[in-house]
Amino acid sequence: MKANSAKLIVFHPSLHKQGSGTLITASPRIWFLVFLSFFTFAFALTFFTAKETLPSSKTSSVTSAVNSPLPATVFDALLHYASVNSSTLSSRMSAVELNAIAAVLRGCRKPCNFLVFGLTHETLLWHSLNHNGRTVFVDESAYLVSKLEEKHPGIEAYDVQFTTKVSELHDLLDYTKEQLKGECRPVQNLLFSDCKLGINDLPNHIYDVAWDVILIDGPRGFSSSAPGRMTAIYTAGVFARSKKGSPSKTHVFVHEIDREVERICSEEFLCGENLVETKELLGHFVVDKMEANRFEFCSIFDPSSSPSKSSSSSV
Repeated sequence: MKANSAKLIVFHPSLHKQGSGTLITASPRIWFLVFLSFFTFAFALTFFTAKETLPSSKTSSVTSAVNSPLPATVFDALLHYASVNSSTLSSRMSAVELNAIAAVLRGCRKPCNFLVFGLTHETLLWHSLNHNGRTVFVDESAYLVSKLEEKHPGIEAYDVQFTTKVSELHDLLDYTKEQLKGECRPVQNLLFSDCKLGINDLPNHIYDVAWDVILIDGPRGFSSSAPGRMTAIYTAGVFARSKKGSPSKTHVFVHEIDREVERICSEEFLCGENLVETKELLGHFVVDKMEANRFEFCSIFDPSSSPSKSSSSSV
């Protein structure tokens, strides 16, 4: 009877499996989370470290490229092709004239400040040769300036309304001589001047630039009713004499110096004693800055050294 009354206790295997299964599956999940957190941290650390170092290396490479001079081979190639193309058109500069200006730009301090009166066939050449420098163009045509900026947004150009005419040359010279101690003095800020030959409607910052090279190849001035280059030549003379900083001298080139306006105004405002050379139709002057208490553009005048009679010489 006792044997029949004994109770049999049976452990169901599912209870054991349940407990042990929970223990086994929980451990890999924890390890997975640990490894996932570690790799996430490592990736984030690498990303932000690289992000901090990348801009400096990128900036240094960009800065190096910007500050590097235009390679001599590129400089010579640009000059060569411009010279070849200019040989067939009389309105363009010759190879000799181009080389005279290019030689000064090549030796100009860096960055070189180059002011050009007139938009011509050589505009893109001047902008390219003055690599890493500042080149500013001034022209009488608002249309041409607009088209240039549209095609070449990186070029700085301004249009100016020239109110003088070629036929007014001698009257304007007489007026200027009367105003040498007044509105037309050689040392001044033309932004605040009312001299008839001074350009005073350019952007304000243009008058603060110490120009190293100035080229006068405009306005065109082919007829008596057209605006002549009296204003451009006078303005270049004032810019050179009012220059601040160093070097103190400014190279001024006048194209088509065989014409009356260009020849006479160069004698009056750039002066024979500053003439370095003439190359075909290009006059090259080197003008030093002047004290503010001086009221004469030229210190001496020797007719034999005037632009119309001088021979080519080296700088």
